[in-house]
Amino acid sequence: MTYLTRAVFAFASLLLLLSASALIGFGLMDAIHTIRSPDKSGADAALDMLGYVIVAIAVFDVAKYIFEDEVRRGNERRSAAEARRSLTKFLSTIVIALFLEALVVVFKTARQDVGLLIYPTALLIAAVLVLVGLGVFQRLSATVEEKVGDDDDAEERKDKVKRKSA
Repeated sequence: MTYLTRAVFAFASLLLLLSASALIGFGLMDAIHTIRSPDKSGADAALDMLGYVIVAIAVFDVAKYIFEDEVRRGNERRSAAEARRSLTKFLSTIVIALFLEALVVVFKTARQDVGLLIYPTALLIAAVLVLVGLGVFQRLSATVEEKVGDDDDAEERKDKVKRKSA
């Protein structure tokens, strides 16, 4: 069952990787088409392309996270600190993508209709809330690690003793 699970996660991360590549390709094709069009602005094409690339980076990071944590490492035992670092790296990329996408939408909206700035503002607020949530998670998990860390170390020593005796 472990091999089947790893194969499914490997396939899912491959699909996500291909999707991220397709997003970049579609963004590039759309930008070229927009630039060739006489009635459209090159700045709009660049902002659209930037939006595609930002989403592609976030999708790629999800694929990388799935591959590293589920395929390569599998059911390997991890410490709480390792899990926290991994999740922090993942969420940091997502937060950066949210902030960049919000900035792109702010620039695009400001060029068209300033009255619509409420939507990019809501996206910025959401990104800030995710960042604050990540900070709270970091703080709480660090506190728990301090309390539980000794128990994890004792369990690891027991596992090593069992392996040596077997």
